[in-house]
Amino acid sequence: MRLLHVEHETISDGVGLRMALYLSGCRHRCKGCHNPESWDETKGVLITEDLIQALGEQYQCNPLLQGVTLTGGDPLFHKERIPWLLRRLRSLGVPNIWLYTGYLFEDITKEEWLHEIDVLVEGPFVLELHDPALHFRGSSNQRIIDVKKSLEKKRIEEITF
Repeated sequence: MRLLHVEHETISDGVGLRMALYLSGCRHRCKGCHNPESWDETKGVLITEDLIQALGEQYQCNPLLQGVTLTGGDPLFHKERIPWLLRRLRSLGVPNIWLYTGYLFEDITKEEWLHEIDVLVEGPFVLELHDPALHFRGSSNQRIIDVKKSLEKKRIEEITF
């Protein structure tokens, strides 16, 4: 798993001031993708324990940050490593995690690590449904899901803005 880019302070990748980690690797290759350079899984730096520790320390030094967003690429391109990354972020004191993916919630509901995510922005970007007025998503088919409520109620609980 590789890290392509870090936004140390962003308001575009979720509610509040956040740190966004852009992971490399994506198979969706959506037409009109705003970040096609992230498709190549070999780009960026290898995510190591030392790198995550350093990012965690940077996060902790900024009391204005309200959470971390995992985006890319598609973080779920790395399904085997995502559980480690999510648990590690939580252990470093990250109270709120958003994750962007082209996969649908229904496709990942059985993943044991899903409960580590607070908000899932899911679904592929569809250029024909692009709407710049939407909050935190690029096309109207994408859903913003409250993961904890959805798992508790056993039905999708969307967040609207």
